[in-house]
Formats: sequence, structure tokens, C-alpha cells
Amino acid sequence: MNVDVRYGPAYALAMVTLDHSETIHVESGAMVGMSPRLNMETAAKGGFLKSLGRSMFGGESFFLNTFTATSPGETIALAPPLPGDVAVIEMHGETLMVQSGSYLASSEGIEVETKWSGAKTFFGSEGLIMLRISGTGTLIVSSYGAIHHMELGAGEEFIVDTGHLVTFDDHLQFNVKKVAGWKSTLFSGEGLVIELKGPGDLTLQSRSQDSFLSWLIPQLPKNTSYD
Repeated sequence: MNVDVRYGPAYALAMVTLDHSETIHVESGAMVGMSPRLNMETAAKGGFLKSLGRSMFGGESFFLNTFTATSPGETIALAPPLPGDVAVIEMHGETLMVQSGSYLASSEGIEVETKWSGAKTFFGSEGLIMLRISGTGTLIVSSYGAIHHMELGAGEEFIVDTGHLVTFDDHLQFNVKKVAGWKSTLFSGEGLVIELKGPGDLTLQSRSQDSFLSWLIPQLPKNTSYD
């Protein structure tokens, strides 16, 4: 499998080329275009309960589309729903935590399951629900805005707004908390943060969907009734 990411970081498109009989699992709605001889099958990958958890708690679709090449060199174009970047991660038996909504596609050998890693509070809209992804193969993730990679050394700490977190190594120590007291949570425009402690890698997205919606919704026209 070869993945060529184009037009990033603003409007990234992943062009995936498959070998004969090679398979890729794709998030529902992510396919932009494909070779006519690719076979497509839609199924609840991993069984009903795993798919239900991924859908209800992980921000992903209940069904995944599986594309299989019937000849060498067939291609499929993939894109996320929001403007932003796409990253290709080659996994070799490790485990990665991926924010809900960032999973785009993966090859055979990659397992995706939901893990609850925090909780929504009464005042903090940004809960932290992560997908636990493990195995050996190719993982394709997306972001809202550009993707920024960071590497934390042993004992090094970094605090991230949960709306900007994309991925982090499973072995990183982490703690989800309010940014400060309830007053700061209510009036500072910040909600929950995650404290991460190295060693390990993480990626951030340069924009937050929740922040964008908080700006957009007040701008929308209000319903007006006329007599």
C-alpha cells in the first residue's frame, strides 16, 4: 500500500494505491473517488458490539467500507469531512490513542476499539473520548487544521486542550482535568485539558472544531416569524 498525501495542510487528500488483493478499511463517507475495479463491501467491522461502541462513544460510523483491489495499482482517494491535514502512520505492533473523529482509514492488521478516557462535565463541553488503535500496518488519520508533531522526553510534561489533541502514544501518562477552577472554565473560553507526561509522541491539530462551532453558532440567523 502506498499513500500519497496532497494539498495539505489545508485541504489534504490521500491518494492510496493498492497491490493486487490488498484491502483498506475506510470510514464511511471518506471516499472521494476510486478505480472502477475496486470491490467495496460495507460491514460492521469487529462485530456488532465493537461497531456500536465505535459509533456511540468514538465519534465514528457504525459501518466501515472495505475496499479490495482486484488488480495491481488500483487507487482510492480519501478525504476527511473538515478542512485540514492527513497523516500516515506506519504501526509496528504499538498502540496509539486517536481522538474521536480523526480515524480515516487503515490496512489489514490494524485493530480499532473505543476507550473512554475522560468524562464530560456539566460546564465543560469537551469530553475526551479516544479510539485505541493497535497492530501492524498503515493507519491514516485526519485533523481539523494542520497536524503538529511533538516528542516528549522522559519525565517531560505538556498540557493540551482536549479539542486540539489528535493522537498520543498509549504508554504516555495522562490525566484529564479542568483547566482551572469552575470560574475559569465558565469564563475563560477553555474547558478540559489533558496533562501528558513522557516519554512518548503526540500530535496536535491547529484548530478546534468546538471552538469554531462556538464562534459560528451565534452568527447564524435566528428564526423570524412574521404576522
